[in-house]
Amino acid sequence: MNALLVLAEMDVTAAIIIGGVLLAVLFAVLLLVLAYNVFGLWFQAMMSGAHIGILELIAMRFRKVDVRRLVLNRIRLVKSSVEGTLKQLESHYLSGGDVDRVTLALIAADRAGIELDFNKAAAIDLAGRDVLDAVQTSVLPKVIDVPSANSGRTTIDAVAGNGIQLSVRARVTVRTNIATLIGGATEETIIARVGEGIVSAIGSSPTHLLVLENPDKISKAVLGKGLDAGTAYEILSIDIADVDVGENIGAKLKAEQAEADKRMAQAEAEKRRAMAVAHEQEMKAKVQENRALVVLAEAEVPNALAQALRSGRVGVMDYYNMQNVQSDTAMRASIAGETKAALPSQS
Repeated sequence: MNALLVLAEMDVTAAIIIGGVLLAVLFAVLLLVLAYNVFGLWFQAMMSGAHIGILELIAMRFRKVDVRRLVLNRIRLVKSSVEGTLKQLESHYLSGGDVDRVTLALIAADRAGIELDFNKAAAIDLAGRDVLDAVQTSVLPKVIDVPSANSGRTTIDAVAGNGIQLSVRARVTVRTNIATLIGGATEETIIARVGEGIVSAIGSSPTHLLVLENPDKISKAVLGKGLDAGTAYEILSIDIADVDVGENIGAKLKAEQAEADKRMAQAEAEKRRAMAVAHEQEMKAKVQENRALVVLAEAEVPNALAQALRSGRVGVMDYYNMQNVQSDTAMRASIAGETKAALPSQS
């Protein structure tokens, strides 16, 4: 019985030892595989003076990081004597940034003598700005067309003091201001401000001839306004590419105003005519009303006359005399009317 127990204990011990050995072998094999995968990168970094530990590379593999990209960018920074650690590169990569463009931007800025550290470059990249393009624009200024091709317009139109329209195209030379790149306004703001400045400069000119004689007045007036304040760019120059004479807006506006005044006068005259016609109709109605009153009064005359005859106030002879007078009056009126009608034909 004791022998069996001893044998059982030996079997358990042997199983534990064998299991431990197998686990150690598996772990060693896994380390060898991982080391083999990163050995080339480790050797390349060591030969380049980057000095990256192989265990650090293996840990980066477990963190699902693109080890090759980070190692190559670290080597670029070391060979260019630019500040930037592997941890900074990894942190920027895990944050969703573009480590390639940040590295190239840092190298380009160092070569051009532009002050730019890794943290600021990473912040610019994470803000959605192209940090490499910003550095390149700081070294080599770019030209912005005003108005831009995307606006659908070809010229900036403004009216001088004498009412003549001028169509202007300008070219603005700018370079990136790294210090204000974060939070600074974009190209659209520069284009809008320059367009506003051109309109203001032309509008303040007494005549369009002064603008045509000296187009640089527009450039000087616009540059004097400090239009690059609060933007990510520094305006170097504003050049007037073309100035065309357009319509006589002042005369056109005056003609439209005169036409509007004429229509208002016609409307007012029509209103007065309508009021006069209405008043005439009212007078005619009043005349008809008065005639009706006269007819009513005349209708009372026979009754009054009959009453006078009955009461003896008027005799028969008086009545006949009155009839004769009326007939004589009617005859005279008839003769007078015919004579007046015949006079023009006799003349």
